[in-house]
Order: sequence, then C-alpha cells, then structure tokens
Amino acid sequence: MKTVRVAAAIIRGRGRIFATQRGYGEFKDSWEFPGGKIEEGETPEQALIREIREELNTEIRVGEKAADVEYDYPSFHLSMECFWAEVVSGELELKEHEAARWLSKEELDSVAWLPADWDLIEKLKGELSAAAFCVKGQER
Repeated sequence: MKTVRVAAAIIRGRGRIFATQRGYGEFKDSWEFPGGKIEEGETPEQALIREIREELNTEIRVGEKAADVEYDYPSFHLSMECFWAEVVSGELELKEHEAARWLSKEELDSVAWLPADWDLIEKLKGELSAAAFCVKGQER
C-alpha cells in the first residue's frame, strides 16, 4: 500500500483552533487541519510553512509537535505529523478550501472531520485549555 506523508498545522488563536473544509477530491466537504504533502528534501515544518502560504496566503510560525497520526484509508496509508502553529501575518484567505471555521474545544464535534483526524480530535479535547493558547503570557 502506498504511504502518503503529510504535515498538518493546528493553528491556534483566541482560545480556538482553525479547521478547513476540503473543496476538492475524494474527501470533498470533509474537515481537516490545513497542511499538505511533504515534498522530497523538505522537513515537515518547511512543508507546513509552504503549504499554508500556498493554500491560505498566510505566514505561520510552527511550534512543537502535537501528534503523529498513522491511518489506513482503503487506497493508501497516511502518515501525518501534526504541529501547533500560530499566524505571523496574513488573513487566512481560502484559496483551495471550501470553508473554514475557528473552533473552540466545545465546538470540535460540530464539523465532519476526516477519519484520520478522529483520534487527534479526541486527544485535543483532553489537552486544550486556556493555558494551551497563551503565548509569552498573553492570550492570542
């Protein structure tokens, strides 16, 4: 089975995380964390910076790793590295996605996540707190 390596950004701000709805492909209309394939010679962090710039016209700062996800879809194996991230500049302009939402911990179940994200969502619900969103002592 083919393995697809991707990186995903869990962008946080103001006590919420940013989710995007796919606008194309086999998983159209499903929700995910933005990101994409890791190209040859790229680190996952470099891939995230490039993908967010291309897909959302935004510059991010990639933080610590939040999770590694391994998931078998019927036609491929997904290997996903997920990182906390923050917007440095830009307005998160949707260039490829159908929609986007900022979700609080309580709203995480309000969208139809891709199957590979289900366990991550459960993990995030257990980890998210006001402290998780503080940067240098100030809530973003």
